[in-house]
Amino acid sequence: MPDYKTPGVYVEEVPSAVRPIAGVGTSTAGFIGIEPNNVPMPVIPGTNNNYPIAAAGQAVKLTSWEQFKKNFGDFHADNLNLAHAVYGFFNNGGTICWVTRVVDATGIQGALDGFKAIDEIAIVAAPGIVDITKQEMILAHCESMKDRFGIIDGQPLSGQSGSYTTAGINGGLRNSIDGYAAIYFPWIQVYDPVSNGNIYAPPSGHMAGIYARSDSERGVHKTPANEVIRGAIGVEHRLSKEDQGDLNIAGIDIIRAFNGNITVWGGRTFADPGTDPEWKYISTRRLFNYLRESIEEGTRWVVFEPNDLGLWQKIKRNVSAFLTNVWRSGALFGATPEQAFYVKCDEDTNPPEVRDLGQVVTEIGVAIVKPAEFVIFRISQWGGPSK
Repeated sequence: MPDYKTPGVYVEEVPSAVRPIAGVGTSTAGFIGIEPNNVPMPVIPGTNNNYPIAAAGQAVKLTSWEQFKKNFGDFHADNLNLAHAVYGFFNNGGTICWVTRVVDATGIQGALDGFKAIDEIAIVAAPGIVDITKQEMILAHCESMKDRFGIIDGQPLSGQSGSYTTAGINGGLRNSIDGYAAIYFPWIQVYDPVSNGNIYAPPSGHMAGIYARSDSERGVHKTPANEVIRGAIGVEHRLSKEDQGDLNIAGIDIIRAFNGNITVWGGRTFADPGTDPEWKYISTRRLFNYLRESIEEGTRWVVFEPNDLGLWQKIKRNVSAFLTNVWRSGALFGATPEQAFYVKCDEDTNPPEVRDLGQVVTEIGVAIVKPAEFVIFRISQWGGPSK
């Protein structure tokens, strides 16, 4: 306590009751690729050094394409899907990814288990792996972790034209429970330096880059759609508006060619539209992932604090301050914060029987901004102003 002896004004600094909750990252990707052991060791141009390829099953953090080449080799015949995916990720706006090489598809589950300990991963993809058993492993991983989103490649359907069906594109893959994944179709055409020609590559790596670009430029609440895929020069299947109709309703996100641009023209999760309608949109699912993870990490200081009225008020203030910033970013619907969200932490949510269990319960409600998926203009003839 200061010793006040002289008349005057005294300004004191006191600890704030608000501990800011920082938003977590949403665009770090985790890629799993198949690359046999008998691949050539990469050589960095301009040097005589050979660099060892990362060991199978080892997750390596990368921030550039050059780092990928150092650890996994440049484009070569045994790593095309993985290499094109990572190159497309960085080319489309991605900044950080973790890459795991497996010798064959039997290592997919082990790679996913390794991703569990990497908290920053928010997007998961296994480029070009279209076996539904392995794809369902990705779904199960994202659904159980609840802090990441899966990007699934649709079946390539090479040589087929017309009569595109949901079952054909997803190969019989089950729906994602609570919308923790999206499926993209068709594969995209890219230039391949190995063959010195154009090939079709899985879109998942490029899409992960677009997610990162959209998050950076607009925010995680913006659906990563109506975006041009950098590096794509064509599509394996050219679908029309009519072709897309039923596929869109079923949660298949189509990549289309518009006036020479290869554009993502879908923003839905692969949730069951009948049983999981609230998780229909990618932006909704990923925003909830962001809110959940940010609040969880930002309130860890609460653990072991005295469970009393003072703690409840601190929790309410901290979470409300965070959600106010989220509302200001345009992610929540409402003219005022009171219309956009509520935070309740009081005697109603924490009765004696709850406190006796050592629990403190906070109830949060948010109004999510949904994407304008169908833009409708009603136009009619007008006779002009009356004289």
